[in-house]
Amino acid sequence: MKNFAKSKINPDLKYVYSENNALSIVFQSNELLLGVLGEFNNNLKELEKITNTSIYSRGNSILLKNTPEKNELIKNAIQFLVDQFLNNGSLEKKDIESSVNKFMIDEKVTNKSENIEYIIKTPKKSVIPRSEKQKNYIRALKESDIVISAGPAGTGKTFLAVAVALTMLLEKKIERIILSRPAVEAGERLGFLPGDMREKVDPYLRPLYDSLYDLLDFEKIQKKIEVGDIEIAPLAFMRGRTLKNSFAILDEAQNATDTQIKMFLTRIGENSKIVINGDPSQIDLPNKTISGLNRSKKLLGHLKEISVVDFDHTDVVRHPLVSKIVKAYSDKNSD
Repeated sequence: MKNFAKSKINPDLKYVYSENNALSIVFQSNELLLGVLGEFNNNLKELEKITNTSIYSRGNSILLKNTPEKNELIKNAIQFLVDQFLNNGSLEKKDIESSVNKFMIDEKVTNKSENIEYIIKTPKKSVIPRSEKQKNYIRALKESDIVISAGPAGTGKTFLAVAVALTMLLEKKIERIILSRPAVEAGERLGFLPGDMREKVDPYLRPLYDSLYDLLDFEKIQKKIEVGDIEIAPLAFMRGRTLKNSFAILDEAQNATDTQIKMFLTRIGENSKIVINGDPSQIDLPNKTISGLNRSKKLLGHLKEISVVDFDHTDVVRHPLVSKIVKAYSDKNSD
């Protein structure tokens, strides 16, 4: 994907304050302005809707007519969208939501330099946490030897872990990424599936491939898989190994038994990290009580080298309706 920051686009913005709390944000590049506005000004309309403010497009500028506090919020949100567009070449609806959430999550953190540590820069895009728990999760991924996270689908557990692992690989802080899942929900019965071994396990590992391809070009990912820098394997293949200079992620850990999770965790070796991710509400094992995810949290959460992060529906970053669906089912189950 083209990196617009390296093109001829002038990224500079000029801020003009006038009477009646009006603020004009003047763009030096029409291409950048159009990218931020979106087709038919849809991005601006969405930002206006989310913040319940008045925002206008005037020539090569965006005009704000709100309270000084609201104007400052929109100003920061627009700068965020500018940075996203320059990094990624496009904007998505979730970026509009993030542009506001980023400055409302933690009012104590106002200095932009203080937020830099949470931004994960990959070759394709900059990944930015969209909730306070995602910030805590990224911090844990960078600082802890082992991270155990649990929560509903769409909270970024796997994607953020893969993003941190990939940056560490590209920066040569580790030598290998290992991505694993329980291959078949009921005990990894691979022999009953058609095809060779790769054809048997690929459908179960597809979400891990998708995360990688979203962060680095397809050809580069394939090359790293071929040379062994990235290994994607079912959980059953991890037994008996010691992982050194590695970043290992176990996805869908709610479908791993207590014994399997213990086996995976004890693979950790020198200069390695292990991440366990899962959704306790989606256990597919025949006997749900044998799932080892919650037990691992209870047994190991007190160890200082291990971080435990629990997500909920408020951390869902997919379609806004997903959060409502997750909450509805959660409320129903608690009845």
